Amino acid sequence: MQTDSAALYGQDAYLQEAQARVIAHLPDGGLVLDRNLFYPTGGGQPGDTGRLGWATGTCRVNNTVKGTAGGAVLICATDDPRPPIGTEVSQQLDWQRRYGHMRVHTALHLLSVAVPFEVSGGAITASKGRLDFNMPEVSADKQALQDQLQELINRNLEVTESWISEAELEAKPQLVKTMSVSPPRGAGLIRLVRIGSGAEQVDLQPCGGTHVKRSAEIGQIRIGKMEKKGKQNRRIYLHLVD
Repeated sequence: MQTDSAALYGQDAYLQEAQARVIAHLPDGGLVLDRNLFYPTGGGQPGDTGRLGWATGTCRVNNTVKGTAGGAVLICATDDPRPPIGTEVSQQLDWQRRYGHMRVHTALHLLSVAVPFEVSGGAITASKGRLDFNMPEVSADKQALQDQLQELINRNLEVTESWISEAELEAKPQLVKTMSVSPPRGAGLIRLVRIGSGAEQVDLQPCGGTHVKRSAEIGQIRIGKMEKKGKQNRRIYLHLVD
């Protein structure tokens, strides 16, 4: 199965421009399009930013969030004009920011491989991210962890997706690593992100975010602070360095 046909970011995370039609204005100033290039905030990954252009104007997209029906809502700059309902617009993604999110998001999946404990939280930016682990102590050897993670990245593992039914996921609870974010349910099928294939597979977990195609695209990383945030909560920061 493929993702929602309106969610262009799910069909091709590398798509940077796309046409769409405005189908709704929301009272809070949000815009709804019939086809969405912009990823809405979710799973620790920020919403996309960028620009809309049409025959008589442009507006900045300062954020993208999920609407009540689950689709994407574009939050435009308050001092910019909004295209009327029915207008054909060109979506232009802030690509460098999105690509940073993709690199960090995939790196955090690999961090959860290097640190094999339940994940209790996380956050992503375009240059760094963090995961919180449900673990009693964090390793004192930061360099060893960084080397292990960099080795996984440098293997240039393929990143792919597949789909699983909600019933199948219920039968395989070990696939869910993140305690704080439940996989989206209600549509019947749930997206799985796989890193590595065949004998090289190192990770498989539910995820709706955007990822790079191969792990080597992440580049060089640095493990930052490793903090105790509670009795069982250990926070590890990861930074992109190139």
